[in-house]
Order: sequence, then structure tokens, then C-alpha cells
Amino acid sequence: MKAKIHVTLKQGILDPQGKAIEHALDSLGFKSAANVRVGKYMEVDVNVQDKAKAEAEVKQMCEKLLANTIIEEYRYELG
Repeated sequence: MKAKIHVTLKQGILDPQGKAIEHALDSLGFKSAANVRVGKYMEVDVNVQDKAKAEAEVKQMCEKLLANTIIEEYRYELG
């Protein structure tokens, strides 16, 4: 199974990289771009056939390594 994992900063956490991109977009004339947030996207092949076990493993991966759950949130899709 392939896990598609998205990690982003929680709302209320300052995102300096997002602000820099927002400013650059504005400088390039994209005045409608606002509230830019930057995150991470990962794909992981999970060699488990049982969907419940795969979900449990992906959740543990996110909680232990892939996301800093103090300042980041994550979501994933299995397919």
C-alpha cells in the first residue's frame, strides 16, 4: 500500500517560509495570493496488506518521526 502523507504547520504557528513566498508572489504581481503556508509531502510504500495495520503503522511513523506534533499536523491517504 502507498501512503501519501501531508505535514503542515498548525494554525497559529508562524510560517516564515510561507511569508517569504507570499511576499515574492506579491512582488511578481500575484496580488491575490494570501496566507501562504508551506508543508511537506511524502510517499511511503507500506508492505502490509491489512488496511488497519497499515494505518496504524503510518500513524506511528508520523507521530514518531515525520511530523513534530507540537507544531505540525498531518494527514494521510492510503491507496
